Amino acid sequence: MTVYLNGQFMPIAEARIPVLDRGFIFGDGVYEVIPVYSRRPFRLAEHLRRLQHSLHGIRLQNPHGGEEWARLVADLVARNAAEDQYLYLHITRGVAKRDHAFPNPPVAPTVFMMSNPLLSPPAELLAGGVGAVSAPDNRWLRCDIKAIALLPNVLLRQLAVDAGCTETVLIRDGFMTEGAASNIFAVKNGKLLAPPKDHLMLPGITYDVVLEIAQAAGIPHEVRKIAADEVFGADELLLTSSTKEVLAITALDGKPVGAGKPGAMFAGLHKLYQDFSPSGRG
Repeated sequence: MTVYLNGQFMPIAEARIPVLDRGFIFGDGVYEVIPVYSRRPFRLAEHLRRLQHSLHGIRLQNPHGGEEWARLVADLVARNAAEDQYLYLHITRGVAKRDHAFPNPPVAPTVFMMSNPLLSPPAELLAGGVGAVSAPDNRWLRCDIKAIALLPNVLLRQLAVDAGCTETVLIRDGFMTEGAASNIFAVKNGKLLAPPKDHLMLPGITYDVVLEIAQAAGIPHEVRKIAADEVFGADELLLTSSTKEVLAITALDGKPVGAGKPGAMFAGLHKLYQDFSPSGRG
């Protein structure tokens, strides 16, 4: 695997950062994940806008402009073998003495990128759906920032793994926010329900695509706060992310969601997503 670190491409085994990097010491940084289909980055402009939002949220200057990011992304994709990839971009505030305050004067940020093969969700998950558990959303109040300090998400996701499930559906103050590593949609009486994009959830790029294709296809949908009771009583639940695309949640907390199998809304949106994506398969 070839990676990029601070201006150089190298084998991943050669990539090193100092122990005083603020990403290592404080989790002081942000990241972005970009899917690549047939060597073409999917919605690159939208991903770079979200990256800029995250950088602005932690008051860190973007180290590159849009054209330079596009060039670096294309170069990294070309240096790795898979036709379908997902790129991980990681930017920290850089290397400085350990002090909670920002370095003054500022230091150069650490910029790291790597690529991994992007694998389609296996057929059995598409056919049978996945299980999920629910848990209180005990994360911080700026979930719209794609921060590298993900320990709360790690612990919440591990609840699902411990239960033999794929995802944890998060509930805050009686309403659903998102998943530990995905966005969540509910379906009731043929209508797709999406939680609003605010500071309590990550503004997902795949989330946006699902709403766009629902609008274009005339699928009834509504963006609003979704009460926990609506989640537990939903006809269908869907999860979306850049790496999982669109999947049906068919069991929640050990109980079937709706009929306990992927429903009509999932089938329709999954096909539309396949048709929409650059590779023609999602």
